[in-house]
Amino acid sequence: MQPLINKYLPKTTKDICGQDVTVWRLNNFIINFQKEKKNSILLYGPSGTGKTSSVYAIANELGYEIVEVNASEFRNAEQINQKVGNAIKQQSLFAKVKIILIDEIDGLSGHEDRGGVQAIVKLIEKSTYPIVLTATNPFENKFSSLRSKSNLIEFKQLDYLSIFKILKRICELENIKYEDDILKALARRAGGDSRAAINDLQTLTQAKKELSKESLEELAERNKTDNIMTALNRIFKTTDLKIALSAFNNVNEDLDEQLLWIDENLPKEYTKPEELAKAYEMLSKACIFNRRIKRRQDYRFLVYINALITAGIASAKNEKYKNLVEYKPTGRILKIWWANQKSAKKKGIAEKIAMKTHSSKKEILKSTMPYLPIIFSNKEMGNNIIDYLDLDEEEVEWLKVQNKK
Repeated sequence: MQPLINKYLPKTTKDICGQDVTVWRLNNFIINFQKEKKNSILLYGPSGTGKTSSVYAIANELGYEIVEVNASEFRNAEQINQKVGNAIKQQSLFAKVKIILIDEIDGLSGHEDRGGVQAIVKLIEKSTYPIVLTATNPFENKFSSLRSKSNLIEFKQLDYLSIFKILKRICELENIKYEDDILKALARRAGGDSRAAINDLQTLTQAKKELSKESLEELAERNKTDNIMTALNRIFKTTDLKIALSAFNNVNEDLDEQLLWIDENLPKEYTKPEELAKAYEMLSKACIFNRRIKRRQDYRFLVYINALITAGIASAKNEKYKNLVEYKPTGRILKIWWANQKSAKKKGIAEKIAMKTHSSKKEILKSTMPYLPIIFSNKEMGNNIIDYLDLDEEEVEWLKVQNKK
């Protein structure tokens, strides 16, 4: 039986769910490659969000040839030059434009990786074809030279409704019986990974073409990321620095949120003044490094930040605290989240307008967005805007709120 994940690989960009603006930016880079200042683009984000499949979908639409290599298959400069270098030198079959896809650069790791990253950097500098790199986490220090040579595009984790849409289409094409609520529950359990969701669907329905509540309950929910509470417990409740260092390795929270969680709960855990002072000194230094990253884009400081907020804070105490503490989020997280959400909606609408009008997002934010809520107040024009830009419900609601201000 053919795996559904292969059978329903996206053939066109319309088949990519939940990444409209991101795919448009990637498509724009490939089409206008000769005008771009950088020869490569680095796609990053969680697995199953459409990074690799988007490249293939765009190539299929444009009639371009793809030469794909997986970074985990080679470890040193010689192997990279042989595989990627030859692909760059050779003319594309049938005189097509060629895309060089280097998948999963996270695989360039370990003691056997001798000059692999620098070899890719040199190939990027002299490539006459667009090079697309993919990674889950490109912000490790060893990838700094690749980041400087590439445009970065983030593929954000898919929401469950996007995954539900993918699963629903497959169910209908495969004549699988389902109920919306059960299919949505399966989509939620995938943790934003569309590949995992499709594989789960096939596993649960291959015996009989039906997705039942009983079969879903038999599927253990993926624990892809540790809970933030577990991470805090590893830092606050241990004196073993190795344990503390790995606390945030699999936690799905960004750095700013990690800092806020620690700031909120640190004084509840550390009750001795001298130990609390030492811990806050570590946290304050981490915040300084974080500020430098934002101002200078110098991501090599990330390793220092992680050491300070994990092993640094853990080392501030002489022995484990035995008191039980209920860790709670700070109210500042919610305020920051709301502010980011409002800004994201505005920028999302601006990117859609830019895509339709072939303008820059920066220009649209400056010249069009201030007047859009006013134009939107006309019901007929508002409906036309919604249809033309394909705005979602949240974006429409944002425009309505802006119009009332």
